[in-house]
Amino acid sequence: MATKTKTKKIDPETYLVSIGVARTNEKYKRGRVIFRQGDPAEAVYYIEKGKVHITVASKQGKEGVIAILEPGEFFGEGCLAGQPLHMATASAMTEAAVARIDKDTMIRLLRDQPNFSQLFMGFLLSRNVQIEADLVDQLFNSSEKRLARVLLLLAHFGKDGKMEPVLPKISQDLLAARVGTTRSRINYFMNKFRKLGFIEYNGTLKVHSALLNVIVHD
Repeated sequence: MATKTKTKKIDPETYLVSIGVARTNEKYKRGRVIFRQGDPAEAVYYIEKGKVHITVASKQGKEGVIAILEPGEFFGEGCLAGQPLHMATASAMTEAAVARIDKDTMIRLLRDQPNFSQLFMGFLLSRNVQIEADLVDQLFNSSEKRLARVLLLLAHFGKDGKMEPVLPKISQDLLAARVGTTRSRINYFMNKFRKLGFIEYNGTLKVHSALLNVIVHD
């Protein structure tokens, strides 16, 4: 009888160190820009610590948050598909440590290191699923449900069954940009969630799994 062998999960940071990949590590204070929309796209970035948010701005100056990324995630991968300029701005949402891998190095790494290539493909597929879920959310759900979903995602709901504090300081302006509504609406829904016992404010914003009721309730 054949026995199943468990595939060891690869930690990207440890793997990059073990094979001696040339990269630049830099620490960013909260709010510092990593790259701006329109800058040359010349590298892929990997988050070692902290959170990074990706924003886009229109010619009229209107800004929207399209992604909030966490440790273990890559960004800036558009350069690998021939994207000459960054189509969005990446900024540190908290204090963050980010590794920068230039485009040519990343291409060689994906070509010569099958294990890493598999890991990176998994990341891209996961990102694609998230983008599709975000699109469905925007098309069919109310702003109240979209806010509830964002808060649950930030609290890691559904990941290993653990709930975590969201952030010591997360502005309602940022939530409004992520959800796609006004700050006043965010303020209204946040107060409503708190009164219903779905969230807590005590120096840190905490989210309870009961907030899921907002999403599943029609």
